[in-house]
Amino acid sequence: MNRAVSPSEIAPPAANYLHAVLSAHPSRLLHTSGVVPVRPDGSVPDSIAEQAAVVWANLHAILADAEMSVDDIVSVTTYVVAGENLNPVMAARDAALGDHRAASTLVTVPELAQPAWLLEVAVVAVR
Repeated sequence: MNRAVSPSEIAPPAANYLHAVLSAHPSRLLHTSGVVPVRPDGSVPDSIAEQAAVVWANLHAILADAEMSVDDIVSVTTYVVAGENLNPVMAARDAALGDHRAASTLVTVPELAQPAWLLEVAVVAVR
């Protein structure tokens, strides 16, 4: 069973995430690579909002193939090209996760491996 870890001795999270998630049982553990905004046909959307939607659609597909769902995600790491508006990225994450909360890290970077990519997301899921 996964359990939220949010000690009352520290400030609450600044957005819709948890400080930590404790997995306290034998389970299956999935680590994704950085998932990028490439559609199945190889195209990359222009806007950060569309790219974020593609990334989360790709993550949903990976989770489904592993017989998991967003409810199994315990950690999200997001890399966003500096200067891009973070609101669409956070909105896409919140929409994809729904009421589920996970530990979350968001980092701005000068660039990613391909110039067209504006964000990349990796998750850890436990079931």
